[in-house]
Amino acid sequence: MPPRKAGKAETYTRYPLSTVVIYNGSTILHFLLGAAGIALACAYWPRMGYSLGILYFVHSFAEMYVVMPLTVCPSCTYRRIKGALCVAGLNLLSARMAKERPKKEFPRRAEGIFCANNVYMASLMVPIAAMIAGMLFNFSAALLLVFLIVAALLIFRFFVIFPKLACLHCKAKHACPQAAAMGVRDK
Repeated sequence: MPPRKAGKAETYTRYPLSTVVIYNGSTILHFLLGAAGIALACAYWPRMGYSLGILYFVHSFAEMYVVMPLTVCPSCTYRRIKGALCVAGLNLLSARMAKERPKKEFPRRAEGIFCANNVYMASLMVPIAAMIAGMLFNFSAALLLVFLIVAALLIFRFFVIFPKLACLHCKAKHACPQAAAMGVRDK
């Protein structure tokens, strides 16, 4: 690895496996517990709760691991670097699923109300909103516990994963609107 500039974070061509595991593990755990929380929030209507929980999980998982590699990753820097591994490993999935696209398309991930960034953030927020509503009508200790864990995972993502593990070390941070929002472009 080349020496890093003084005061600047090192950018990774290949993220450490531990970071990839933390990123994906927390994402999948968030989706699973979010689905369980939605099911618990609808305890008075179990069929609806289970259906909504499963629908949420399938949608969120597909958004992250199918739609992103098809729509966002083909124009990412990590698709162009031989032997690269992004923080989520989605560049490897994308290489198998979609043709590479021009780099100039990458910032479009944050354009429009239903853009990839907004849909991803909604997939993290929806179970929290559903569990808050569920606790108003059907409070239980299990629902509260799942809510607290999912909220902690969201806080961990916003204050540790994005700014310290993922975006800070990303080679695409100068083109990425998410890195700009995190304030890590010049770090």
